[in-house]
Amino acid sequence: MADLTGSTALVTGGARGIGRAVVEAFAGAGASVMAADVLPRPADLPDGVGYTHLDVTSEDDWAAALAATEAAFGPVGVLVNNAGILEVGPIDQQPPKSFRHVLDVNLTGAWLGMHVLAPSLRAAGGGVVVNISSTAGLIGYPNLGAYTASKWGLRGLTKVAAMEFAADGIRVCSVHPGPIRTPMTADFDDDMTASQPIARFGEPAEVAAMVLFIAAEATYSTGSEFVVDGGALAGSPLTASLR
Repeated sequence: MADLTGSTALVTGGARGIGRAVVEAFAGAGASVMAADVLPRPADLPDGVGYTHLDVTSEDDWAAALAATEAAFGPVGVLVNNAGILEVGPIDQQPPKSFRHVLDVNLTGAWLGMHVLAPSLRAAGGGVVVNISSTAGLIGYPNLGAYTASKWGLRGLTKVAAMEFAADGIRVCSVHPGPIRTPMTADFDDDMTASQPIARFGEPAEVAAMVLFIAAEATYSTGSEFVVDGGALAGSPLTASLR
């Protein structure tokens, strides 16, 4: 069983979806957890979990979230950059403001988190950053130019951070979920998973299990990419005519 007893974790986008599942998994593993989100505090958070407002695009909000976490639990040893948004539109039709907003939340928000929390991670004696990217950080998807660009950027930023923070004992990895059943994918058709080896949507808890593994057990992994996609990226199925 993964054990994070004695660790303090800050999880962005912690109110619902993958972030909420990570909060619950970390709390169950013994960590002191601060969930952070722009949404109101959920009424049913696990006992002992803290909650703070955080707009990840605001450096001031990051500083306030860090101060609240350190006041409650001490230096942060695990940062999970999970907060993200999705806006759909082809390149020639999506408004530039929409494109920039997606990058600001999904990419700049994670950069700000590492920028602001680096001193706390060092004060904790080292730690782990897990950046939640996507399979869209590994392949392209039509009509998701902004989202795909942000997730490829986060993948690259993860590798740079892994190299820069290694001397401080801080590991940095990325997680690449495929189709996961969350509020963000509520309008997606179930047929999109039909050709996957595991032909269903994943559950947030399945991604959280990977994040917990990285934080607690993957001690020789940094700059690494962990895929949770039901085999979606394993390859394209052959047609019946090729049998």
